[in-house]
Amino acid sequence: MSKVRILIAEDHETVREGLKLILSAQSDIEVVGEASDGRAAVEHAKKLNPDIVLMDVSMPELNGLKATQKLKECCPDVKVLILTRHKDDGYLQQLLRAGASGYVLKQSPSFQLLHAIRSIVAGGKYLDPAVAGKIMGTYAGKHSVATNFRQHESLSDREQEVLRLIALGYSNKDIAAQLDLSVKTIEAHKSNAMKKLGMLSRIDIVRYALLQGWLQDTMAQ
Repeated sequence: MSKVRILIAEDHETVREGLKLILSAQSDIEVVGEASDGRAAVEHAKKLNPDIVLMDVSMPELNGLKATQKLKECCPDVKVLILTRHKDDGYLQQLLRAGASGYVLKQSPSFQLLHAIRSIVAGGKYLDPAVAGKIMGTYAGKHSVATNFRQHESLSDREQEVLRLIALGYSNKDIAAQLDLSVKTIEAHKSNAMKKLGMLSRIDIVRYALLQGWLQDTMAQ
């Protein structure tokens, strides 16, 4: 069984060393590189092609958001797991829009970080329970599901399946291969579903998935 290849992008050396010790102690994980700023993280990812970049948010040269955007442009298959102290759900939404597959708080226990890595490698999306709960509470508390997402038109089973896979972090190409359909067909299902529910962006799909409980397993501790 091949190991999960991780690139650590963190500007504090002490934190990098601590992360490296935690990750290297796992039999299924290998740290293949380190970067002390966002620009170096992107360049190292191009050369090393890791499975996951563990990305700090506050870094010199390029911050975590900009580095994630650039990384997903040049290496779309590389997953990004954000590691930060920030609990701001607005910033989390920006990172998800940029293509991040997960978000873990630095103050969370190490087993949560390991669970996030394994969930993302398995094709899931991981949101730290502390942050995910806040998003769901805020979003569902201000408005009911019915007022946020139009319910008068029901989704087909295929449209639900496509939305669920998108929320879990799969690309249109991955979904097409998994469902044995063309990429154009997947795009059509996605577009139809978003129109039916009044969605405007990918973050709406993630919100909908949270409210439907589709991401419950990936959020479990």
